[in-house]
Amino acid sequence: MKSRRLIALVLLAVSLAGCAAGIEGEDKASAPIPERLVSEMTSRGMTPADPIMVRIYKQESELEVWKRTHTGTYALLKTYPLCRWSGKLGPKKRQGDRQAPEGFYAVTPGLMNPRSQFYLAFNLGYPNKLESALGYEGSALMVHGACTSSGCFAMTNNGIAEVYALAREAHSGGQTAIQVQSLPFRMNAQNLAAYRDDPNMAFWQNLREGADYFDVTKQPPVVSACAGRYRFRPTLDGLGTELGPMGPCPAEDSTPEIAQRVYEHQAAENAEVASLALTRPPSSARYVDGGMHQSFRTILRKSGPEKLAAMTSGKVEVSRPDAALADPYVQTVASVDQ
Repeated sequence: MKSRRLIALVLLAVSLAGCAAGIEGEDKASAPIPERLVSEMTSRGMTPADPIMVRIYKQESELEVWKRTHTGTYALLKTYPLCRWSGKLGPKKRQGDRQAPEGFYAVTPGLMNPRSQFYLAFNLGYPNKLESALGYEGSALMVHGACTSSGCFAMTNNGIAEVYALAREAHSGGQTAIQVQSLPFRMNAQNLAAYRDDPNMAFWQNLREGADYFDVTKQPPVVSACAGRYRFRPTLDGLGTELGPMGPCPAEDSTPEIAQRVYEHQAAENAEVASLALTRPPSSARYVDGGMHQSFRTILRKSGPEKLAAMTSGKVEVSRPDAALADPYVQTVASVDQ
């Protein structure tokens, strides 16, 4: 209860309401990628113009930026802590349910918002074609700055400035759509075992297929939809194909070698899930309203909402976020008290 009251104070401290509104202000959208990050890219065979992919994990409250290297595969460039997301684990279905969405999204240049009320932002494009076909409703679901959320994913201003610049340069380099994988948690055996009885597990297993394609190939999968679910295929560019989201799926045409590697990856993980299930009870998503990265919780608890509000606005430097708990299963259960 105490931590929930503190988060409520943060929302008052930042004095912002809603994800979609915009205001005029300084041109932050053209700020360059920080030199230290450019140097990191250069040392790893990347250029600012190379394509990127974004992964968001609700439970861990983290956002990853992956970037294509000179080898043609993607490597993790940087992980950013999320200051706030709202709702609970599971997909967004209704307007006003405060749910941050889960699914696969394509961020085009037209979805970038340089005049966001929340410093900078990009729209996920919710609902996508599958979500629209399923009757899901909602709009203006963003990744943005400032530590407040009504269905969005909030970062610090410095964090969104970097991610925005990385996306802008990738678009300028020719990437027509940046794939965003918004996931409930890291798709590892510990989390899959912990939430094995959750009513969303069938949906999460579908998301896991796309995550596994990327983990195996290190290239964003082609994303389409049929039979009311996502369909994934290996690709070099990560762009989708046209199918009827509620119509029948076509005959399988996946590359046999890659399909076999994905199957073996999942089989090994499923065996670990089964082993963990023998000794660990299932968890329940007891989130009251969203989450916050552990590093921000610590600042909030020790220094109060004013310090956190100043930090998220970029007025206070913050050190590298605390390391995750050693046991991901413990983190699954321990990080639910909002």
